[in-house]
Amino acid sequence: MLREDPEAVRASQRARGEDDGVVDALLSADETRRSAVARADSLRAEQKQLGKQVGKASGDEREALLVKGKDLAAQVKAADTERAEAEDKLTELHGSVPNVVHPDAPAGGEDDYVVLKHVGTPREFDFTPRDHLDIGTALGALDTERGAKVSGARFYFLTGVGAQLQLALLNMAAQQAIENGFTMMITPVLVRPEIMSGTGFLGAHASEVYRLRDDDLYLVGTSEVSLAGYHADEIVDLGAGPLHYAGWSSCFRREAGSYGKDTRGIIRVHQFDKVEMFVYCRPQDAEAEHDRLLAWEEQMLAKIEVPYRVIDVAAGDLGTSAARKYDCEAWVPSQQAYRELTSTSNCTTFQARRLNVRYRDEDGRPQIAATLNGTLATTRWIVAILENHQDADGSVRVPEAMRPYLGGREVLRPA
Repeated sequence: MLREDPEAVRASQRARGEDDGVVDALLSADETRRSAVARADSLRAEQKQLGKQVGKASGDEREALLVKGKDLAAQVKAADTERAEAEDKLTELHGSVPNVVHPDAPAGGEDDYVVLKHVGTPREFDFTPRDHLDIGTALGALDTERGAKVSGARFYFLTGVGAQLQLALLNMAAQQAIENGFTMMITPVLVRPEIMSGTGFLGAHASEVYRLRDDDLYLVGTSEVSLAGYHADEIVDLGAGPLHYAGWSSCFRREAGSYGKDTRGIIRVHQFDKVEMFVYCRPQDAEAEHDRLLAWEEQMLAKIEVPYRVIDVAAGDLGTSAARKYDCEAWVPSQQAYRELTSTSNCTTFQARRLNVRYRDEDGRPQIAATLNGTLATTRWIVAILENHQDADGSVRVPEAMRPYLGGREVLRPA
């Protein structure tokens, strides 16, 4: 693609607010690598031919050929070194370039998203709504003070009904995933560097990732990472259609650069739990799968009965691996604002290429697969549930769809 349409990659870089000069550097590195490969192959062929001549020669001719062969061997060695250096340079440059942005993604940065639709109307309270921390503390559901005592800022305990609420939410998400054909997975939360890098979370986003240096392992910020690595270096069978996995895991994020933002409560924290959808499919099926993931996220949001909007995230606010991303943002009454609850990203072939995940086309030839991901439920959803369903006495109405997962409980009351 880079060779055939470099302007498309330049335009993508500009849309992301990234340096488009890397495209020319890549083209140059690609040309250098190809020249180095051609030279090494030519010298190796010459060396092979010389070997045949040595076998047939004798006397002074043989000695002369042996001297020439020694010189040629040195040239082959040097050419191989040049080829390896050229390949390393190309790989390094290639790894620094994020996915090519979808042409329909909005231009601009964090504030330039496009609202695709609103669902539901924010509730009008006849009392001043409290925020989720006050509500959760009164319910005996949240304990951020002891979370900070034990682990530091942005950690918390979910206690009593709070723990039950999270389990109910995630179990409801898991059940929906299973009903829609997903294979449920409990995933590792520690991954090797090549898996974290392959999914696009190192490089520009390395500061957000926890690293265990003694073990050379990384803590995942989403089970997307583990699920993307699940089929690394494999040829997957997509003959019956896309592969759908749903990963349940704890997630860990350093939240580097976010100090001073959302420090109250559990909106932006270092550890949380999540059920994440993940898809492997043929590239031509990726956009349809993206729409399906968004629909499943909206199905879950309908179950917790909160107003929300869907936004098309602008190019400059996309993650490294995403070509396009939709966010679902729920209304948070105490902030009088919409806040993100879910994201779904179409990563096209970006992650699969780096992780070497392939499938066979109709002719049996290996091709690079596409990957997508989407949040089905996470700890942050508790914020929207508590705030939107609170009453003046501090109690919280349980959304009807969640009640079977809370033993039929209809109302959560202050402890």
